[in-house]
Amino acid sequence: MTKPKLPEDEQARNETLKLLNILDTQQDERFDRLTRMAQKMFNVPIAVVSLVDEERIWFKSCVGLPVREAERDISFCGHAILGREVFIVPNTLEDERFYDNPWVIGEPKIRFYAGCPLQAPNGSMLGTLCIIDSKSRQFDENDIQALSDLAATVELEISALQMATVDELTNISNRRGFLMLAEQIINSAIRYKTSETLLFFDLDKFKSINDNYGHAEGDSALITFANTLKSTCRDSDVFARLGGDEFAVLLTNTTRLIAEEFVQRFKGSLDQLNSAENREYDITFSHGIVTFDPEKHATIEELLEAGDALMFKEKHN
Repeated sequence: MTKPKLPEDEQARNETLKLLNILDTQQDERFDRLTRMAQKMFNVPIAVVSLVDEERIWFKSCVGLPVREAERDISFCGHAILGREVFIVPNTLEDERFYDNPWVIGEPKIRFYAGCPLQAPNGSMLGTLCIIDSKSRQFDENDIQALSDLAATVELEISALQMATVDELTNISNRRGFLMLAEQIINSAIRYKTSETLLFFDLDKFKSINDNYGHAEGDSALITFANTLKSTCRDSDVFARLGGDEFAVLLTNTTRLIAEEFVQRFKGSLDQLNSAENREYDITFSHGIVTFDPEKHATIEELLEAGDALMFKEKHN
């Protein structure tokens, strides 16, 4: 068995996938409809919309398989995302990359695979729309075009999700995207009794920047703030522009002390940028820090409200 290689843009690809806030979400009829169409169109037992995570393949939609994920190292989709064309394996038993693959030897006893890579708007390959059969078969140009057309529809649905959960200006999560991701983290914190800490940020004198230097300069300040926040965060942290000049970060498995250190690093990075840019204004902020307490914060919204209140108190002191 040949393990799939990593794409050249693997880090950026994973960042794009995380930004979509689509992993480990509920079933969605928009995607289920397309896998049902693929199954019927090609008369196959299995059709999947797969997303290639760092160490696994996660199925956003799946017809014909009892599982929602698989190891990336044994996946066919991991190979498919290395190119831009439909990836076809007519007979797995005659292919040295797959003849001894666990999914070939055992259930679902894959004999045929065809997967069309799913491309994000930035060009990263996120996963596939794939069909699988327990019998070997040929796949002609008409079949390739039909699968590609269906995959293009999947890409449109993914783009629609991105527009709904990503802030257009700063290209980080928006409020909706933040709430979706943060809810998963908080549920995990309750289950495993870990410490999660919220940071609530508000830019200082942002209205003055807009009034004195124009909205384009205000947008530039927001983008700078977002980019600096992103570079300060860890991969496991969730950050977002909530709206206007308000931002939030949920630091995973983090105490208040570590959160305070994060704020100081972030402030230091902004101070360096302020000195280097030599603008007529500085980008500064007020903030609130609140550690999640399930007895005090029944929802993510309540946690945000607590952080907002602490930020407001600091700003007006």
